[in-house]
Amino acid sequence: MKRRLVRLCDIKPRLPPLLVVPPPSVLVSAISLSLSHIRQPHRSLMLLTPNPSVSPIRMEQFEQEADEAVLQEEENPKSNDERREIRKKKRKKQQLLEETAKAAKRGVCYLSRIPPHMDPLKLRQILSHYGEILRIYLTPEDPAAQVHRKRAGGFRGKEFSEGWVEFSRKSVAKRVAKMLNGEQIGGKKRSIFFYDLWNIKYLSKFKWEDLTEDIAYKNASREQKLALEISAAKKERDFYLSKVEKSRALTAIEERMKKEKKFQLFLHLLSSAMAYVEKCDV
Repeated sequence: MKRRLVRLCDIKPRLPPLLVVPPPSVLVSAISLSLSHIRQPHRSLMLLTPNPSVSPIRMEQFEQEADEAVLQEEENPKSNDERREIRKKKRKKQQLLEETAKAAKRGVCYLSRIPPHMDPLKLRQILSHYGEILRIYLTPEDPAAQVHRKRAGGFRGKEFSEGWVEFSRKSVAKRVAKMLNGEQIGGKKRSIFFYDLWNIKYLSKFKWEDLTEDIAYKNASREQKLALEISAAKKERDFYLSKVEKSRALTAIEERMKKEKKFQLFLHLLSSAMAYVEKCDV
């Protein structure tokens, strides 16, 4: 079987299929339609697709409007960080509003006397049976009284003089104050607080913020009083040191004067002795 020889010149190359190019007007309309679907398209993008039907004057107007829009965006930028900060501020404001609404429903009770050996944890355990408790604050006793009690051989732990209890609802706080005031604490007979009495009162129109403000005012007044005492002590110290320096200077002057008097007396005796010796020689 004879092989068929094929010359290279006889091979016809395969041409790729011809691309159909649409006219310019169709291209402009397609590009403008695709740009319209983009979220918030910029006017400068529309200028990238020239339209033969638009006059040069109209094109210049479009360019001016695009430049003005770019300048306005540069002057008033709204980046992601700024939007995030705005969202945070709105969230904080909403949380504050919710917190104020919850705070308006809360009630506070005042304890004029705290039994010995009572602390916030034990007080929460006892009162939590009557309702939900949010916050408790007990005022520590006077340090001077604590020192006197320890010297007398009494309880060496920490005791409290008065306290405030915040309930989640005003109705619960009113009911607890009405039910427990003047009553025996009770519980187990082996408990230290079994025979103690409750001294509790509901504070109407009283908020926990009022208590914090009062505590902050007391702390500020105490710090101011302490600062005044420290300044008075510094003045006394400076006055004492100045007097000490003056006394040292005066003592030094007196000693110098004594030395000068002794030296003058010595010179006088020496001169008198020399005069006596001269008389004897004559």
